[in-house]
Amino acid sequence: MSGSPPFVIRTSREMAGGAKGISVDVWEEIAGANDLDFELVPMPSTEANVRAVGEGELDLAIGPISITAERLRPGRITSTQPYFYGEVGVLLPAQPSSLWQRIRPFFGLAALSSVGILLLSLFLVGNLIWLAERRRNDAQFPRTYLSGLGNGMWFALVTLTTVGYGDKAPLTKAGRIIAGVWMVVTLLAVSSITAGLASAFTVSLAQVETSSIRDPEDLRGARLAVVAGTTSRRWGESAGARVRVSDSLSDAVALVKRGEVDGLVFDQPALRYYLHQHPESDLRLASFSLATENYGLVIPAQSDLRLPLNLTLLDLHRNGRIEEITNRWLGP
Repeated sequence: MSGSPPFVIRTSREMAGGAKGISVDVWEEIAGANDLDFELVPMPSTEANVRAVGEGELDLAIGPISITAERLRPGRITSTQPYFYGEVGVLLPAQPSSLWQRIRPFFGLAALSSVGILLLSLFLVGNLIWLAERRRNDAQFPRTYLSGLGNGMWFALVTLTTVGYGDKAPLTKAGRIIAGVWMVVTLLAVSSITAGLASAFTVSLAQVETSSIRDPEDLRGARLAVVAGTTSRRWGESAGARVRVSDSLSDAVALVKRGEVDGLVFDQPALRYYLHQHPESDLRLASFSLATENYGLVIPAQSDLRLPLNLTLLDLHRNGRIEEITNRWLGP
């Protein structure tokens, strides 16, 4: 017997093998239907539990044991049909967005490219206006480069924003042609420039996500805690995350709370149960799952129990008994 709540919950009779939970309740239903006497032997991890069956130390392993090819490939063990279909979830911190997360959109590609195009356009038009006006209109556009360019960029900015102060105006034919073209161009370009900046504002003001991890792609390179001896490590590594192995679920949760990792990969039902039992924790489940897993009972490959266990599981699924057990621990 191995696993974490709500599948395996050790009771005060732990030394005598006492336990309850989804996996334990399902097994007791199966044992009762087949008149099997049993003793629950606590094991430190899922891998230790499965290994003990393969080495003949245990007759059967119960708990939230995922049925994977890696576990069955050696050929010494097999599994029953699934009694539970679960998902692999990600537990994330639920603290408010940091200041950097809120202002980060202003440094994104949309905002920076819009500002860059705007400044470049003002610089080019300012130069053209100064070159056209510096000889005949040096009162408004001085012949010195920096002063003339500054006035030219000011004229371009005032024209762009349609403010129209009138303090600067081209007098030459070339200057008026440049100004006219600039006015037409701004009518077409100002909307896209404004849209880029507005997009950054909108993203920032609507920043309601409590974590920078919003989808599986965001896990690449993230620091994720996993539990030793479970498939959570495989799913964390396959997502491209930097995994940190913990001995237990409680240790992994503690890493998330202390901010030493960005999240925790584990069985979603167990994470839901933890959040239900600890509503005060500043943690939440991600809105996505990494995979779907099937939980079964592990038995020796040549065990005579395989057929009666599978038949009993079929009956428990058909009469809704397993659903009742699951709902009792997880809710409908």
